[in-house]
Amino acid sequence: MPKSFKARPTTDFAKENIFNVIGNRIDLEDTVALDLFSGTGSIAFELISRGCKEVVCVEKDPAHYAFIKKVKAELAAENLTTLKTDVFKYIASTKQTFDFIFADPPYSLPSLSKIPEIIFSHGLLKPESIFIMEHPKEQDFSQLPFFVQQRVYGAVNFSIFTIHS
Repeated sequence: MPKSFKARPTTDFAKENIFNVIGNRIDLEDTVALDLFSGTGSIAFELISRGCKEVVCVEKDPAHYAFIKKVKAELAAENLTTLKTDVFKYIASTKQTFDFIFADPPYSLPSLSKIPEIIFSHGLLKPESIFIMEHPKEQDFSQLPFFVQQRVYGAVNFSIFTIHS
C-alpha cells in the first residue's frame, strides 16, 4: 500500500481470524461478495484468493480505486468488479444481492452507525447470508436485528450479522 494512503487496512491478524469465522459459515467458492469502503482492496483480494466466485468492491477515493485496479490487473482477477462510486449511492441503486457483505467504513464517518440498517433495508443480502462490519470499539450493534456476535482482535472490532430465511 502506498504510504500516501489514508486507509486503515484490516490487520493481517484480524483478517486471518475473521476469515476463519467466514470459512466456517459459508463456502466461498459459491459466494457472491460485496466489499464496501474497499480502501486498499485487501478484503476483496483475500476473498478472490480464497476462491470466491465473484467479488464487487466499492471505493470512491480515486487513488485507492486506481491502486485496486492496478492490483486486479496484476493478479488477472477477472471475477473482481471494481466500482469507483460512493457506497451509499451504490447501495441505493444496485439490484444485485449478495451471499456475503463486508464493510470497513472510515471510523470518522458520521453515518457509520446507520450502515447495518441501510444494508438491511435495501435488501442486499440473500437468505442465509452474512454481513460483517468492521468498526471502532465504541460502536455497539448488538441490539440490531440479525446481529449474531461481535469479535475483537486487538484493536479491531467486527460485528457479524446473519440473514436467515
